[in-house]
Amino acid sequence: MSDLHLYNTLSAQKERFVPIHDGKVGMYVCGMTVYDYCHIGHARVMVSFDVIYRWLSRYFEVNYVRNITDIDDKIIKRAGENGETIGELTERFIKAMHEDADRLGCLRPTSEPRATDHIPQMLDMINTLHSKDLAYQGASGDVYYKVANFSDYGKLSKRKLADMQAGARVETVDDKDNPFDFVLWKSAKPSEPHWQSPWGLGRPGWHIECSAMSTCCLGESFDIHGGGHDLQFPHHENEIAQSEGATGKQYANNWLHVGFVNVDGEKMSKSLNNFFTIREVLQDFHAETIRFFILSSHYRSPINFSDTALKESRTALSRLYHALKPFDVVDTDETAWGSEYGQAFVCAMNDDFNTAQAVSILFEIAGEINKAVKADDMAGGQRFAVILKTLASVLNIAQTAPQAFLQAQIGDESISESEVLAMIDKRKQAKADKDFALADQIRAELKEKGVELEDSRAGTSWRRV
Repeated sequence: MSDLHLYNTLSAQKERFVPIHDGKVGMYVCGMTVYDYCHIGHARVMVSFDVIYRWLSRYFEVNYVRNITDIDDKIIKRAGENGETIGELTERFIKAMHEDADRLGCLRPTSEPRATDHIPQMLDMINTLHSKDLAYQGASGDVYYKVANFSDYGKLSKRKLADMQAGARVETVDDKDNPFDFVLWKSAKPSEPHWQSPWGLGRPGWHIECSAMSTCCLGESFDIHGGGHDLQFPHHENEIAQSEGATGKQYANNWLHVGFVNVDGEKMSKSLNNFFTIREVLQDFHAETIRFFILSSHYRSPINFSDTALKESRTALSRLYHALKPFDVVDTDETAWGSEYGQAFVCAMNDDFNTAQAVSILFEIAGEINKAVKADDMAGGQRFAVILKTLASVLNIAQTAPQAFLQAQIGDESISESEVLAMIDKRKQAKADKDFALADQIRAELKEKGVELEDSRAGTSWRRV
């Protein structure tokens, strides 16, 4: 696997991937804060790292850790607004998160540590930082990280503390030594959940949670740390400061960041009213269409989410299924990886998980299938169909029965399967009666409703477009 190269945000360049321990990979990805339904930006992180996990697992034993933040200001506020306990709120949204990820075809991580289960580890790390003069308690009772005492602060985001201090507008907090110092432990407020600590009753800050959970599950140094691009600063920068400040060792060797999701050209935001949850989008589009849309771009590139883009993705994915439709491909075949297309696919994935290039190779194979069918070379078509399905399996697309995908009714599509079949029977009778005008009219009516008919010697088949 020496040919695998990753773009490392830390070094700002592609590097050959060499795991710390031979044959094993430790990967930590920042997960969800469970106070609401997951949105389409979460979907991109889920799907991107799912494919990275699947690809790495072909060559390594992968310990994939994705945390759950189940204590946080937003969680406390939302539970209060809903009149429910924090436990009730978080359990409900953890269940919803798993439902969404499952529908998007994502494998479960190896482990999903929860913040509230790792308070002792957080306190140990804060105590170590305090003993190294990297943490202090303010007059408010909150404990802060002392960024000025960590010389590498800013190395991930390529920011210099002095420059940030000179140009930033940061809200002044009276008990901070430096406006960029960040909270490690928050002193307890009335009616909020709290734990005992050397600094009094309180609860952890957000950043310390990931440092404690990642090092607890993967060790003081591990191979890959990932998350959304928006977490690069300050969250991941602060994780490095905490973890390396406490251990004196390099925290993560490789940092992978997934690009932004824009909506119709603008950053997704509740304030702009262009915010979509995964389950809202699933009402109108097949889950595999969403997955295909995400994988059609490189994970680091920004993508533009829109109804038009998803409709185009559905049409494109339908082309793969349409090519597979004449063939019965039940199982994948590992020998497919030795083919010309298999080797090209491997090169694409080993180039920083370039799924966009990998998807384009699948379309090349679909073209070969269609050529074989046109030449009545069904044996050749079958061979290429097996290659396509095998390579696509690592992306977890094009794995269901073609007809099931092509005929799937999503959302409020205007015509059901039974209605389509009834109109096909009516058209068949019209053709038998030589009423070709009526037959053409029925075809046109179905096309208006998003259904395309395909006549062959075997009869009439149909698909949604």
